[in-house]
Amino acid sequence: MPLADLAERRGLRRPAGLPQTCQVPGTGRDRSGGVWGAGCSDDPVVSRSYVQEAGRRVGPKKERIGPIIDRLAVEHADAAIALRFGSPLELLVSVMLSAQTTDVNVNRVTTTLFEKYHAPEDYLAVPQEDLERDIFATGFYRQKAKALRGTMRMLLEDFDGEVPTRLEQLVRLPGVARKTANVVAAELGEPQGIVVDTHVRRLSQRLGLTRQEDPVKIERDLVRLVPRPDWGRFPHLLIWHGRRVCVARSPRCEDCVLNDLCPASRV
Repeated sequence: MPLADLAERRGLRRPAGLPQTCQVPGTGRDRSGGVWGAGCSDDPVVSRSYVQEAGRRVGPKKERIGPIIDRLAVEHADAAIALRFGSPLELLVSVMLSAQTTDVNVNRVTTTLFEKYHAPEDYLAVPQEDLERDIFATGFYRQKAKALRGTMRMLLEDFDGEVPTRLEQLVRLPGVARKTANVVAAELGEPQGIVVDTHVRRLSQRLGLTRQEDPVKIERDLVRLVPRPDWGRFPHLLIWHGRRVCVARSPRCEDCVLNDLCPASRV
């Protein structure tokens, strides 16, 4: 039975405007019919392309990328990850729990979770059922608990209990795909790529920075264009601009600091 139908039978209603394709926790893959939440997209349809909106002539993207970053940095000086954490391990756990739910919800859960679990050993010292109860509110709790325990075991066996900072090591961890690995590496001060979520994808297409649809290919275009020192903050700037101004359905171009640099601007 599709998850949407199952949700209806349980009395859960899917908020209007949210997609039905989201990342399935613990797999690193996307699957149609996923449970909805702010960890998914606020785009009406995840596969919608915004490439064709970028029709105005505004100059080469290599000349625009610097001013784009500079203006967004001023406009969204508070742009940063919304998850709360006090250590690399807490960061990793928070990002893994954030699939299919809101950062606010993850922060609510981890407030008590991190009082109980301080080290990888703590996640393995309790029965999986206990961990499932502790993270239940984040959704997909069985898959997430299994992924967390597998990750903790690998951290102890292969990394001396420490969270690695290299992308190729992070993606070896159970339940950690490239997007999660990019987030963790960047927040630990070692960005090796650019996080591409639904906001980054949409704004990159509207700004004419890429004509690609696949997140991996979009990332390849962005790392060639964005100066390496900005790899970590660039996604945050696009995410916050996407939430506040360049929304999916009705972008507020009249209020946008990039309207003269954006080939998709409607003003």
